[in-house]
Formats: sequence, C-alpha cells, structure tokens
Amino acid sequence: MSKQRVVLAMSGGVDSSVAAHLLLQQGFDLVGVFMRHGEQSSQACDLGSERPNPLLPILEGRLDHKQGCCSASDAADARRVADNLGIPFYALDLESDFRRIVDYFVDEYHHGRTPNPCVQCNNWIKFGKLFDYADAVGAHYVATGHYARMLETGDPDNPFALHRGLDDDKDQAYVLTGISRTLLPRMLLPVGGYHKSEIRRIAGEIGLRVADKKDSQEICFVTSGLHAQFVRDRSGVDTSGEIVTTDGKVVGHHPGIEGFTIGQRKGIGVAMGTPYFVTAIEPESHRVVIGPPEALGRSWLEADSSNWLVDFPIDTPQECEVQIRYNSAPERATVVRHADGRFHVDFAVPMNGVSPGQLAAVFDGTRALGCGWIARTK
Repeated sequence: MSKQRVVLAMSGGVDSSVAAHLLLQQGFDLVGVFMRHGEQSSQACDLGSERPNPLLPILEGRLDHKQGCCSASDAADARRVADNLGIPFYALDLESDFRRIVDYFVDEYHHGRTPNPCVQCNNWIKFGKLFDYADAVGAHYVATGHYARMLETGDPDNPFALHRGLDDDKDQAYVLTGISRTLLPRMLLPVGGYHKSEIRRIAGEIGLRVADKKDSQEICFVTSGLHAQFVRDRSGVDTSGEIVTTDGKVVGHHPGIEGFTIGQRKGIGVAMGTPYFVTAIEPESHRVVIGPPEALGRSWLEADSSNWLVDFPIDTPQECEVQIRYNSAPERATVVRHADGRFHVDFAVPMNGVSPGQLAAVFDGTRALGCGWIARTK
C-alpha cells in the first residue's frame, strides 16, 4: 500500500521541524513547503536552488529569484531541516495572495480596530492556498507546527474536533478556530500533544540545528515595534488627532490612531499622574480615548462573520468559555448564536482589553466550538 502524502508548512522553526520528524515516524510521504510572502520589510532571500518545482509549476515562482520572504535565515533553516530529514522541499511564491493580508492589516487600523493577521493568514493562506497545493500534488493532509490537537469524536457526522494543545503556555488553538469545518478531517497537528520542552528535546536528539532557536513573536511582514509606521507608509493617510479622557477632556495629540490598541498603557504619549489606558478609538474623529483601569471593563461583546466547528444551536444561550486575545485565557461566558452570522457574548465578570477587530473564540473545555470577529462591545 502506498504511503499517504502530507504537505507540511515549514517555517524554519523548531515546531514545524520536529513536526516533520514526527510525521516521518508515523509513515507518511512528506512534502515540505516554505511560504514566501515577498514583503520587502524582510530581508531578501535565496533558497539556493535552480531546480523547477516538479510538483506544481503554476505555484512555483522561480526558486533562483531573490525576493522578500519571511526571513532569509528561516528559509535556509527550513531547507537544511528538509535536507537533514531527506524530504522534498519547495518554496511557494504567495506574494500576490499575501497582499490581501497586508491590505486587511492596514484597513483594520484605519477603522479603529486591532487586526489579527496571523489568524487571517491561517484562514486564507495556510489552510487556504496550502490545501489547493495539497490537492494539486495528490496529498490528502496538510500539517503545521501549531500547538493544538485534532482528536476523533466518535461521531460519524463530525468525526474530528479541534482541541487545545497540551502545553497551556504555547497553546495555539485560538488562531485555528477560523478554519473551515470541512477541512478538519484533513488537518494534522503533530506537536499539539507535546510540551515545548519535549519538542526542543526531540530536536536536539535528532541533531536539528533549530533545537534552541527562539520562537517568533512578531508579525512576519512588519519590523518589530514599527507597525504604526508600516501602516502610514502603506496608506499615506493622516489619522492624527486628539487624545481625550473618558469625560471628553483633551489631554494631548497623537500622530495616528494606528499606533494604539484597546487596553494599551505604555506609549500613549501623555502623563496623567496615575495609570491610564486606551479605552476606545474613534476612527471618524481620529480621537483616542483614555481612562483609568476601571474604565476598561466590558460586560458583553457582539461578534460577526462567525465560523462554527460544531452544530452550535441558534438563539439558545449556551454556557461556554470565550477567549478574546491570543495571549489571554478563556473566560466563562454565555453565548447566543444568531442565524445571521453574529453571536452575542455575556461575560460572567467584566473583561478588560476587549478590542474590536480581534477574534472571539468559543470553547467548551479544551474543544474549540467556533469564533467570530469582535464588532461591538460595552
């Protein structure tokens, strides 16, 4: 019997590298891919090969052509790992597709929302274009190095469920909740059943140079700490305006609303004597509203453009947990799904840092139920 083919997204980091090793151990026919986005804020890279891509010429791009990518060193690391493990490795030129992510990133800031490009990259590219690639090369599965788990349910109508990874500190199920439910049976998440320390140990044991490589914490197409300037350079739009307190008092001016997010304390640009936080961003007036900590609490939110991974009942309150940011813990809440794609969340206790534009992910214990984009909150 022939082996089942898997396309693995390889970033050059330790997680996807060990994912490759684990998949090989499980007997899969593995193809590694590196996704180039072409943004010039990153270094130009050259993967050092003039070989054409025999698997999918329409996506190949020229592998000998220097262009921007996630990182020159990341591309080189990914290729070295593939060579070390003896698997084919190809670079996908997704620059034109990635422009959609960048446009979304800029547009959200201009509308006073805080974007989440990593979630949209998963939805549109990693589990969008990557599945197109998998179909073209006869691969049944797509795999990544995310810390989440795909578990069997025993339900023939919904055979697989997305769950949190075992490592609470590294769990990434939140950023995967926007994936289409129809793709769950074809997703493989090899590292989700391990703790990060175990993954690094495995990498060291099999001689991978990336065993001690630091985790990436930044948006891949923006230089660290310069996202506001990136937005200004891309758009050319002036969103400067007033900084006001929650009672309407003008206390300063700012260079652009793209430099702020709900819940922000540092870098506001005014000294109030006591800690003040960004409580609201008004895109029409370009005003940034600040207030004391007690002004941050929100009792409810409404999300739109929802995606459900289960048969979540409509117009029937359900007790769940809701996560409002990647680095926050899920909190108890009552969720009501509406037929028009919205859902309403009432928190058990007021939540700080609820920001329009961010993802609200709904969980039942470790199982991901669905998600939506925060549109309104109070």
